[in-house]
Amino acid sequence: MRISRKKISLQAVETPDVNISLINPIIQKYQGKKGNLIPVLQGVQSLYGYVPREAFIRLNEEMGLKLNEMYGVATFYAQFRLSPVGKHIIKVCHGTACHVQNATKITEALVTELGVKDGHTTEDGLFTLESVACLGCCSLAPVMMVDNETFGSLTGKKAARVIKELRRKETQP
Repeated sequence: MRISRKKISLQAVETPDVNISLINPIIQKYQGKKGNLIPVLQGVQSLYGYVPREAFIRLNEEMGLKLNEMYGVATFYAQFRLSPVGKHIIKVCHGTACHVQNATKITEALVTELGVKDGHTTEDGLFTLESVACLGCCSLAPVMMVDNETFGSLTGKKAARVIKELRRKETQP
């Protein structure tokens, strides 16, 4: 399986109401400083979990950052997101070791369990599923991470069980 970068149009991204004034301290901190683009985008993403369209526009207006440069950086680096993500991010490794150990079956099982395609978020906003190039846990292949917890030596059933258990915990009062 080849991992490819998603192409997202800035105009196509629909965001919920965003309190854009939250980025004022970031603007004040980095206004006029050289090399501020990546730290500004990181700061915005740390506030919202992604970089909303409204933030690009505000940063352009307030700081003079060019929209095409911000968008270019945000789409080049995998750390940046342009749309909201779930509470829990599930990353399935598709690096060489995991691929050889049938990581595709893990992704397929999770697609079935979650009811979403790779790269999408469940309707309840709990989970986002992502295929990634490598998680650096080759000795545990095939591997997935849920947030910062690593699960190795997986099968499709084991991966689905992890998600079922996490969903159960999330929905308990």
